[in-house]
Amino acid sequence: MRPAGRHALGWWGLILPAFLLMTAFYVAPILQVLAISFTEPQPGLGNYERLLTSESVQRVIGTTLRIGVVTTAIALLLGYALAYRIALSGPRAQRWWLLAVLVPLWISVLVRAFAWVTLLRRQGLVNQGLMAAGAIEQPLALVWNEFGIVVGMVHYMVPYAVLPMLSAMREIDPRVLAAARGLGAGRAGAFLRVFLPLSLPGVIAAGVLVFIFSLGFYITPAILGGGKTLMAAEWIKLQILDLIRWGLGAMLATVLVVAILATLAVFSRLVNLRRLFGAGG
Repeated sequence: MRPAGRHALGWWGLILPAFLLMTAFYVAPILQVLAISFTEPQPGLGNYERLLTSESVQRVIGTTLRIGVVTTAIALLLGYALAYRIALSGPRAQRWWLLAVLVPLWISVLVRAFAWVTLLRRQGLVNQGLMAAGAIEQPLALVWNEFGIVVGMVHYMVPYAVLPMLSAMREIDPRVLAAARGLGAGRAGAFLRVFLPLSLPGVIAAGVLVFIFSLGFYITPAILGGGKTLMAAEWIKLQILDLIRWGLGAMLATVLVVAILATLAVFSRLVNLRRLFGAGG
């Protein structure tokens, strides 16, 4: 056997255990879900026909996409401002800023969701503060609706938006901005014409990451939505565990997986996702 062949065989030997584990615990269950979506309650495409005929299925998909897009847009705006502030800070300040960004990731999503319920409910601190200031006369409906879900999801997603954008901003040579200023560009002009275009790969990476996570969110929408606003993951749980409609639940789960893969495929043709997410120099 040639040395190159032995080298390739060695790499396959290292990869094989991970490949078998991934097949057993990830690929095989997904294939089983796909099979259930075509066979329950009877073989055929009946479950997938609901995508075109069922208003409840269409409403859930529309709600999931709408909340996902809004969450992604707000998280990108807040995350960009925060990443920009961190990128322009000194080394010591950057460490503190990064700690502030990462700390929320260490807190349970369940704890954060209940914290937002406490803040946003009718007797919560936000409504009480607004009423005390005379801004409103009656408590606002800030939770158990789409607004509450978006607030909770944005809070969770901002760190995931910050990190890819900060990585891209750190690769921008400060001398480029200095050159732009030296050629007569103002602070706003240097940002809009130089810094922003150079940081767009990080924005794209953050947008893909946040949007994909948003499509499959469960705990935060379930708590802050109060069962009144159903997203895809909660609807799947309702069909499988409560209504025992395995076929419908598996159908939407399959659609969700396909949507995520399609999103990655589209963006992979536009930009190098491996580079955006740090796989390569």
